[in-house]
Amino acid sequence: MRSRIHAHVGTMRQLEILLAVHDQGSINEAAKSLFLTQPTVSIQMKKLSDAIRGPLYQFVNRKLVFTDIGLELVKTSVEVLDSFARLDVALGSLRKFKPSTLRLAVVTTSKYFIPHLLGPFCEEFPDVEIQLNIGNREKTIERMKQGVDDFYVFSHPPQDIEAQSLEFLDNPLVAIAHEDHPLGKQKSINLADLCEQPFLMREKGSGTRYAIEALFKKHNLQPKVKMTIESNEAIKHAVMSKLGITIISAHTLTYGGQSGLVRLPVKELPIDSHWFFLWLSAKRPTLIASAFLKHIKTNGRELLQNELDKNAVN
Repeated sequence: MRSRIHAHVGTMRQLEILLAVHDQGSINEAAKSLFLTQPTVSIQMKKLSDAIRGPLYQFVNRKLVFTDIGLELVKTSVEVLDSFARLDVALGSLRKFKPSTLRLAVVTTSKYFIPHLLGPFCEEFPDVEIQLNIGNREKTIERMKQGVDDFYVFSHPPQDIEAQSLEFLDNPLVAIAHEDHPLGKQKSINLADLCEQPFLMREKGSGTRYAIEALFKKHNLQPKVKMTIESNEAIKHAVMSKLGITIISAHTLTYGGQSGLVRLPVKELPIDSHWFFLWLSAKRPTLIASAFLKHIKTNGRELLQNELDKNAVN
């Protein structure tokens, strides 16, 4: 017997509004992004909730949190709208016009090089809309579980989600200090020497922190964490202000600038890690997602690696 739920879930516009509320995490922000009024968004979400016969989200400590019912509807909405996007691309190809949306969820550190990857791709497909969601490893894993995006970028991919992956770029983690720091004057130091200095650490849930803690644990060492900071840029400025030293991705220096900073010659570093693109095995890729994957495997990967080698920190 065929399901008739499609007769109750509302209009395509309501599904678009639902995705905006989910991605923005706020009724007000969703309304702004769609150029609608806040009451209009609220009314449409109420109608959709009534049609689906269950709450889509609730407010916990003033924060909008999607229910299990809401998350299931978000997944289906993405699939439905992606189906129409594929049709749009297919028809557009016949007219030499290729509009579509590419959705990416990436961990914070990768924000330094992802724009350099997207630039050439958008030149080839100028009518493609890019939705880029940036968060720490923990938040990006949560989005991956929801299956909202086309691709996910990690340096330490989750092992409990059924997905395909592509290793595409080195991600060396290096130690840095202010250019006047005493350790910066030495030709060679040990990881243990870092433990004698105030250390600046990324927040819990960060892939960089995950790798740093694994390194110190391997050598039975414990850094003196002076500050925990949620932003690579904030950590760099803290180092520039002589608040401590840190271990950070070389990409934050290559693409984000390194004025006033020096790379410390630590014997146990760099931490060798890599960047991965992941996509869910169960999700059928859109035509534009397939085109982007081809771009990553060819021009994109080579472009980024050459840029990293050219601007490598000495």
